[in-house]
Amino acid sequence: MFGYIVVNKPELKIKDFDKYQQYYCGLCQSLKKTHGKISQLTLNNDLTFVGILLTSLYEPQETVKTIRCPLHPAHKKDVRLTPYLDYVSDMTIVLTYYKLEDDIIDEKSLKSKLACSLLQKEFLKVKEKYPEKVKIIMEQLENIHRLEKENTQNLDEISGCFGKIMGEIMVYQDDIFKDDLYNMGYYLGKFIYLIDAYEDVEQDIEKHNYNPFIDRFSNREEFQDYCYHILEMMISQSCFYFDKLPIIENIDILKNIIYSGIWTKFEMVKKKRLEEKR
Repeated sequence: MFGYIVVNKPELKIKDFDKYQQYYCGLCQSLKKTHGKISQLTLNNDLTFVGILLTSLYEPQETVKTIRCPLHPAHKKDVRLTPYLDYVSDMTIVLTYYKLEDDIIDEKSLKSKLACSLLQKEFLKVKEKYPEKVKIIMEQLENIHRLEKENTQNLDEISGCFGKIMGEIMVYQDDIFKDDLYNMGYYLGKFIYLIDAYEDVEQDIEKHNYNPFIDRFSNREEFQDYCYHILEMMISQSCFYFDKLPIIENIDILKNIIYSGIWTKFEMVKKKRLEEKR
């Protein structure tokens, strides 16, 4: 369930996109520093957003340094480092580890089994550091597995499990922002689960996998409107709590993602289905 919380690059100022890239590369460097080079393969946009959000809210001292990236050796890159990117790197390891475990169970993937074994040591380190968070994440993933086996059609219940995972990840500490961060993450997590199901529905029908939208997919025109309406409700609630946070720094980047970027994948899938229909 990665790859949905992205920037809408054409709508972002060049300076803001460059700054976003600095945070993205900063998370990559944080992963390398805290969990080794292999962990850099877990880098994703979704958790970069969480790192920028927490950094913008709490406004810590940031470190900007220039590095030469092995993937882009011809050019030096500026990276931004903050304590919140270190926290997010830990959460990245947890989510990636559990996703690999799912792939092993669902697809019997040897590649995922190898990657899981390589990350296990780092996962256990994070589990020891954040035992309550990891416990909650594990419990909610188990709830998702149970509901999928029961073939539940209750969208609110099953998407709410992933909502609780994102809510827990969004909360860095127990303070006055805790409730708004949790609720923002909760509805964002529900959005991520549902848009992932929206994208995968054809594949899940073909493979006879669980998908809460399968019964709705027979009428494709109604299906598009139905999914859009549900996703819009989820992101509207997430934006409501986002707007309550006193964020000034990086506000244009964050608004670009939460108001626009998150719809990028929906529009891509919608366009592809319309082209196939023609």
